[in-house]
Amino acid sequence: MIAIMDEACLSVGKINDETLLGAMDKNLSTNPHFSSRQLKPMDKELKHREDFRITHYAGDVIYNINGFIEKNKDTLYQDFKRLLHHSKNVNLSGMWPEGAQDIKKTTKRPLTAGTLFQRSIIDLVKTLLKKEPFYVRCIKPNDIKSPTVFDDERVQHQVRYLGLLENVRVRRAGFVHRQRYDKFLLRYKMISQYTWPNFRAGTDRDGVRVLLEEKGFGSDVKYGHTKVFIRSPKTLFALEQQRNEMIPHIVTLLQKQVRGWIARRNYKKMKAALTIMRAYKTYKLRFYVQDLAQRFRKAKNFRDYGRSIQWPQPPLAGRNAEPQLQRIFNYWRAFMILRKYPRSEWPQLQLQIIAAGAIKGRRFHWGQQRKWIGDYLANSQDNTGYQAYNTNVRNLKNSQSFNNILFSSFVKKYNKHNKTADRAFIVTDSTIYKLDGAKHKFKNMNHSLSIKDLTSISISPGRDQLIVFHSSDNNDLVFALKSEISQLREDHIGELVGVICKKYIDLCQRELRVDVSPTIACRLGGKSRAITVKGEPGVENPNFRHVAGNIIFEVPPSYCV
Repeated sequence: MIAIMDEACLSVGKINDETLLGAMDKNLSTNPHFSSRQLKPMDKELKHREDFRITHYAGDVIYNINGFIEKNKDTLYQDFKRLLHHSKNVNLSGMWPEGAQDIKKTTKRPLTAGTLFQRSIIDLVKTLLKKEPFYVRCIKPNDIKSPTVFDDERVQHQVRYLGLLENVRVRRAGFVHRQRYDKFLLRYKMISQYTWPNFRAGTDRDGVRVLLEEKGFGSDVKYGHTKVFIRSPKTLFALEQQRNEMIPHIVTLLQKQVRGWIARRNYKKMKAALTIMRAYKTYKLRFYVQDLAQRFRKAKNFRDYGRSIQWPQPPLAGRNAEPQLQRIFNYWRAFMILRKYPRSEWPQLQLQIIAAGAIKGRRFHWGQQRKWIGDYLANSQDNTGYQAYNTNVRNLKNSQSFNNILFSSFVKKYNKHNKTADRAFIVTDSTIYKLDGAKHKFKNMNHSLSIKDLTSISISPGRDQLIVFHSSDNNDLVFALKSEISQLREDHIGELVGVICKKYIDLCQRELRVDVSPTIACRLGGKSRAITVKGEPGVENPNFRHVAGNIIFEVPPSYCV
């Protein structure tokens, strides 16, 4: 504030008290000890552009700005001081000692009253630091400067703010500070390892004694019945300094404890929420399972074993369990269906189910009414040369390293040269082999087809035994199944389709496409061909015939759709 007043006094131009107050409002607007009507428009005690308030230690004081600039200026110039100092009157000359200064100093502009006051305060503080001060408290009896008025409330306010009563009591006893044991221990216990966090080795007086003796202040204190007395201010300042150093550590400890407590509380809430969610999910899942049990309670008495029963909508918690429950139900339903059949017939039943799923009702006759044998050429009733066949198959097993013959039959094969030939056909664990079927030689034709290389199978919807294996090498395998005696035999197409499709699923983990059509498209020697099944009167044995680049498979009319 003194700097603002000096700047206003030394500025060139028309500067008045109102301008000075505006400068104070601008520069001291954030100072909590300064306020004016401009900064606090609702404060009716202050006049506009005249009053401002300063919050002193003893209380608030309202000042009027009028005359501040004039009173702050020193209008007595240095040349007048020099003139009076050189007076012949000794008394008058001694009143102006600053006139004895060098003329270079006395010709400068005189200092303001505020600057002189500030320098006087600084000099006073320097002097007090070298001495032992004795304080004189001045108490104003009233605010109107009257010698006959004594304001009790005003005087009590000053005495209370200056702490005179307590100071007088302490000074009277010769001690600068006194305090009850419990309050002293509560305030300073954190600076001693023996009293923090709580002193349990005796009374509060014992705790205070332990604390002060540990810090080396035992000779500067006296212990009363209820209070401790401290002589030197240095002891009190040292205690306060150590306390201030420990406060941040205590605050950090409290923050850590509170944060830990908040984290534990949130964790418990989360665990409680998870427990509630788990219990609710269990309840919904239990209700869903009970509903399933109620719906399927009499499923074993149904003709379809509960296949027509509609499943309830699963809860959100049971969506992952629904496929497993349906899988269990399907296993149970399959068991209920299969238990009517001997276990020896289960492999055939599995092949029939696979074949039925592949054909999908597009062919009425596919051998589902008879027993499926598989390796027909090893049966003496189907092959008179079965002994030669078994011998050659054993040799083939040793050379090609396969385990089982899944299907075998005589076939009439059609090749890319538009010729037919009698062959034997076997299906192993992974490969299809062609054998020389003429004269029961059963020698390997050194040409095999891996089941994994198949792309699809094509059959006709009639009773004929035509089948085409499509492969990726643009040379499909076209033949018709037949018996040793007759070109027509009982239907083995369904069995062959079931064997090939099952083994393809085992090897490739996907289903093999089966096409059913009276006209079959194929590729022989890289060329596209169309095979048409045609019923011809007078035809007893099926036969292939090449017509205009395509193939006609002639069968008796009863074998057509």
